[in-house]
Amino acid sequence: MNFNVYRCDGKYLAVDCGIGFGGAELPEVDVMVPDPVWLAERRDKLVGMVITHAHEDHIGAVAHLWRKLKCPIYGTPFVINVLRRKLGEVGLAQEVPLHAVKPGGTFSLAPFDCQFIGVSHSIVEGQALVLRTRHGIVVHTGDWKLDPKPLVGPPTDEAAFAKVGREGVLAMVCDSTNAMVEGHSGSESDVREGLTKTIGELKGRVAVTCFATNIARLESVAMAAQAAGRRVALFGRSLRNAVTSARECGYLKTVPDFLNEDEAQHQSDDGLVILCTGSQGEERSALSKIASDTHPSISLGEGDHVIFSARMIPGNERAVLRMQDELSRAGCNVITANDAPVHCSGHPCRDELKQLYALVKPKYCVPVHGEWRHLSEHAGLAEDCGADAILIEDGDILRLAPGRADVVESAVVGRLAIDGNRLLPLEGGVLGARKRMLFNGVVVASFAIDKAGKVLGRPQVAAPGLFDADGEEPEQLANELARVVMELPQSLKRQDDALREAARAALRKSVGRRLKKRPNVEVHLLRV
Repeated sequence: MNFNVYRCDGKYLAVDCGIGFGGAELPEVDVMVPDPVWLAERRDKLVGMVITHAHEDHIGAVAHLWRKLKCPIYGTPFVINVLRRKLGEVGLAQEVPLHAVKPGGTFSLAPFDCQFIGVSHSIVEGQALVLRTRHGIVVHTGDWKLDPKPLVGPPTDEAAFAKVGREGVLAMVCDSTNAMVEGHSGSESDVREGLTKTIGELKGRVAVTCFATNIARLESVAMAAQAAGRRVALFGRSLRNAVTSARECGYLKTVPDFLNEDEAQHQSDDGLVILCTGSQGEERSALSKIASDTHPSISLGEGDHVIFSARMIPGNERAVLRMQDELSRAGCNVITANDAPVHCSGHPCRDELKQLYALVKPKYCVPVHGEWRHLSEHAGLAEDCGADAILIEDGDILRLAPGRADVVESAVVGRLAIDGNRLLPLEGGVLGARKRMLFNGVVVASFAIDKAGKVLGRPQVAAPGLFDADGEEPEQLANELARVVMELPQSLKRQDDALREAARAALRKSVGRRLKKRPNVEVHLLRV
């Protein structure tokens, strides 16, 4: 959920706007976005939004939040191509002002003079953002690494970083993901060699899953398959969209057309590579359906192989391991980066961080993009490299100039869950009730009462997820509800709200005695 805001001379500039995932601690949430309320209240002073690259955690929330911000958006041609498709899916393609800036280009959003610096990452056209203001220069690195052979696109432009460093950099806001990892993150060229060797040695069907927007990795899979005499079929909408965007932007020129899902069925087992979505265990992904044997077009089993060419994002471990277990149970050979060189990180390890600090020489370092342990480890490294490190949390407003840098204010921050076509706050309301129902269940009761306060017939009680519908407990709850209502004072029975609340309390107490739970209780009252 990367969502950063810079303020200068009363104007605001947003950088990135991404999604996050619920994970095990938020089982009631699938996808969430940052709450933009603080910035939305100031959108008349918002000069624009810059997207550093097209990964979902940097671009995925734009289509959901733009109506609240209504600002022009800037990014490289690949970013704009990907974003235009996302906006088209929600009917915003013609409304949002999109501005394509060539990689390494410059543009002005006064009072910010902006410059892109090309960086290698696990996606094409990754860019660091340089912000020049009358108060000083800030380098916002985005996601990056130092890959001497990224294969698709140029290496990180170290000369451009060095040139900015010679100008004098006030602060560098820098990626911390691998700050705890010694050495170097590795190269896509090594992964291509690893995939080519691994796929070349396998018999039977081979499936490879990776991030859809890792265009270099898609090209490597295609080349490895070609070397092994195999054709590649795409399984998953996000993969098809990414390939289309890449080809429209001039990438994958040497890669033959991919097969579709129907064409894959007619390939021999030894002549097919299945390139599919699902590296993070996503429930509706192509690989998830394959693992559960519910995919309509393809299946994998004894003698087949599945290569996970991606790391597990923290929080997704349970879903990924469950999927890998299902594949193993079906007889598939599961191959990860622990078994063969089929993946490398897109983020800098400690040697790369040290090299960037030597080039940029910032006065201040602001570690971002990681858990607190990553940020603090990065801060220690930055201090060793000569920068003053400042650790901040979501909502902190850090003043970089004038004067000494310090946290001086806080902004209202939060998270919103994407629920169909709407955005819901995580706390309270609908999602709060959903979470309570998830752990404590729900009871629904209906009863009729006449003018004299007599319960007509027997109340109907359902408690799905708590008791079996054909068991004795719902009937017992109905009888207890009828008895409690009949014993209530006549004056209370004449007030609908009070009567419903008394019925709720009775049912909640009855279930509590049996199960030690406090369910959500809904009561429907009919007066006759």
